[in-house]
Amino acid sequence: MYRSTVIVCGGTGCTSSGSLKVIETLEKEIGEAGLAEEVKVIKSGCFGLCALGPIMVVYPEGAFYANMTPDHVKEVVQEHLLKGRIVKHLLYDETVAEEEIKSLDQTNFYQKQLRVALRNCGVIDPENINEYIAYDGYQALGKVLTEMTPEQVIKVIKDSGLRGRGGAGFPTGLKWSFAAANQADQKYVACNADEGDPGAFMDRSVLEGDPHVLIEAMAIAGYAIGANQGYVYVRAEYPIAVERLKIAIGQAREMGLLGKDILGSGFDFDMELRLGAGAFVCGEETALMTSIMGKRGEPRPRPPFPAVSGIFQKPTVLNNVETYANVPRIILNGAEWFNSMGTEKSKGTKVFALGGKINNTGLVEVPMGTTLREIIEEIGGGIPNGKKFKAAQTGGPSGGCIPASHLDIEIDYDNLLAIGSMMGSGGMIVMDEDNCMVDIAKFFLEFTVEESCGKCTPCRIGTKRLYEILDRITKGQGTMEDIPKMKELCHFIKENSLCGLGQTAPNPVLSTLQYFEDEYIAHIQEKRCPAGVCKDLLSFEIVPDLCKGCTLCSRKCPVGAISGTVKNPHVIDQDKCIKCGACIESCKFKAIIKK
Repeated sequence: MYRSTVIVCGGTGCTSSGSLKVIETLEKEIGEAGLAEEVKVIKSGCFGLCALGPIMVVYPEGAFYANMTPDHVKEVVQEHLLKGRIVKHLLYDETVAEEEIKSLDQTNFYQKQLRVALRNCGVIDPENINEYIAYDGYQALGKVLTEMTPEQVIKVIKDSGLRGRGGAGFPTGLKWSFAAANQADQKYVACNADEGDPGAFMDRSVLEGDPHVLIEAMAIAGYAIGANQGYVYVRAEYPIAVERLKIAIGQAREMGLLGKDILGSGFDFDMELRLGAGAFVCGEETALMTSIMGKRGEPRPRPPFPAVSGIFQKPTVLNNVETYANVPRIILNGAEWFNSMGTEKSKGTKVFALGGKINNTGLVEVPMGTTLREIIEEIGGGIPNGKKFKAAQTGGPSGGCIPASHLDIEIDYDNLLAIGSMMGSGGMIVMDEDNCMVDIAKFFLEFTVEESCGKCTPCRIGTKRLYEILDRITKGQGTMEDIPKMKELCHFIKENSLCGLGQTAPNPVLSTLQYFEDEYIAHIQEKRCPAGVCKDLLSFEIVPDLCKGCTLCSRKCPVGAISGTVKNPHVIDQDKCIKCGACIESCKFKAIIKK
């Protein structure tokens, strides 16, 4: 029995911040302090507060240490673990009170969250099946195999109101019922863990922090539809997730929770991993299944839908990681429990990857119906440096930009669609007044042009032409005729593309045109970028009255565009200037302005 447990985040975010070195130092210092038999170290998944990584929590006190370094670790071992004195100056400041240490769920970041899909992330050791079992793991699988018929399982999922968390929001139970109704000698259960949206890392975090929940949920789905084989299609760029999935699958097989005659029920189910090579289009279900079969990942027309003809032309159910992560809890707690959360048409919770111009970058899970303002201002901690909120991009390249006028919108599938955006998989990129919305639309469209598989003309050619118009506008070469031309082009791309990539590609353009058309007009008519982002429309000037002639800007300029003598105002040669901004960054007197 250990007297203290130290949990260190071993997810990708904290690993990139140096958490592995923190763990190595922690184990070394604990050993040298003679505490190896008293203190247990666990490498967990993501806690959510990625901006504070590396993160370390010491129990039973619940002391939440943030931005840890190896030197900090030495102090925590000597003071906290050896002498019992919590090192307050290393704690996350929101947990520090005068006479007590506040728990995480009392902080602004966590108190409005409701963790269902993320319930075990940052709590258990993801490489130890026994810890998952200790938190009711595999009880749901045991329940369905011993107490429920496949029809009853599907009814519970239907009654819960669970909808797909991958973007489209299709009712999960209904999808399962379609596959169950098809008689075939072989059926498959598949998981979309490809997660190609820029800024999205929800599925990755579940796989890294709680891989067994996916295994259990896919086995339940297999029992419900009559499938004995599962495939997880996961990005090869997720090495930690892949490794932990492999470990979890091996452990489940050893315990008889995967394979033949699971729990003596006569039900067989096993699963394999398939690594994706980073093609965004393989997030589309038919392209993903084609890739699983070893072919080029391209979509195909539907019908037939995967529930009729999917992997190897057999009935297949495909859901994403977050959707599956809800299933075991629904089975154990009942449909009414899940149904009681969220809004009328969007039940349960939703995980968002919060990034961009936000103080608390990280992963949040909130009930459907939580307002955008609550997520950004309360959970996210607001916009840094006193800047104003301008827009939030949800749904990645398939979504749209939500302006400040809709900051109080209750987030669910239907509300977001109504204002020109979409839920998507859950990426949420926050923008402030320094973001150019024309440039944002161009950024996402450039991504979809690059990721188009090229199979259908509307997507292959249409998105390219749309990008070219946006590129001209950001260079000051646009005309007012470009605006109706873009709207018309968006319409034809949406209506005629083969798959969801092309059908949703125009959304960032349409939403920015809807809410920020004045910025497009400024680029076209005034040859000006209001946010000061588009380089071709910028000029850098030195204010003579503010310039002290320190020469620092001229020394930093990479192209020698700044001239002047010591203690005299300098001048920028506009023909030479490449508008890199190095001069502004180096000027200590704020004498250089961007116009």
